[in-house]
Amino acid sequence: MPGAPFAQAMFNGVVIGVLIRYYVLKRDYRQYPSYPHGVLTHLSLGFIAAVIGSIAIPALMEKEFTAVTFLALAATQFREVRDMERIMLLNLDQTSLVSRGADYIEGIARIFEARNYIVMFTSLLVGGATYWGNIFYGWLAGILAFLFSQKLMGGKIIKEIAKIREGRVHFEGASLYVEQIQIMNLGTAEVRETYLQRALGVIIEPLDDNGRATLANNGQRMAIAYDAAALLGIYKDTDTGEFMPILRRDLDTGRVAMVIVPLERDIHFLIEAVKRVPVLESAYVTPLRSSIGRKAAD
Repeated sequence: MPGAPFAQAMFNGVVIGVLIRYYVLKRDYRQYPSYPHGVLTHLSLGFIAAVIGSIAIPALMEKEFTAVTFLALAATQFREVRDMERIMLLNLDQTSLVSRGADYIEGIARIFEARNYIVMFTSLLVGGATYWGNIFYGWLAGILAFLFSQKLMGGKIIKEIAKIREGRVHFEGASLYVEQIQIMNLGTAEVRETYLQRALGVIIEPLDDNGRATLANNGQRMAIAYDAAALLGIYKDTDTGEFMPILRRDLDTGRVAMVIVPLERDIHFLIEAVKRVPVLESAYVTPLRSSIGRKAAD
């Protein structure tokens, strides 16, 4: 039967695994509605992942093969986490004033699935180090795994691929422009006056062809509009579609213009909000890494 090292390895792995899951959960606040029930759900899944990881190596060493088989079966169930998140966020998206978009939601679902695997891997290292060494080695392995998870879960944000600055909002007849980029036509004088008084515009200039290709993705632009509206508020209701934040691309230069009618009219915070929007995995492309892409950019 398993002895004290087994219990110590499991305890150490579970504690460190759950702590890491709680830490990375807080980083999702802007992307995911971390209400109390949502936090409880993901901490519970993190606990299960930590138990699976922490027991794996000690169970093998103690020749508890039945337990290992059961744990391998349980680990496959984490593939359903992505589906659970996707379905829930798609349902929530239908009632939002500004939609996240399918690409943004898929990215969030992938993150939540991957972070359970990170917890499992961390607990596996901690449990193994504790079983073969002692609690000190277990905590040392946990710290190394924590630093690794920080690096792994860090992604690019918009300010790393583009320069963001204020753009002048103006009209030419009924056409709304941000600088020289046409956004849309607005036929009602009252709506045009609201835009002139309340709207803010930004210009997003890609730093290179990689950034230009990424900003051409419609899902990435929807993510920018969603984050800006979520952080600054939106002067819009369900029946005022004309105040939806819109992004349009200059086909010649690759620049993207955004116009938004926020509740908090502060251009500094709007620029900061756009800078911190995550670059979506599904949108990020790197044509400059290929020889053809580099030659075409010359």
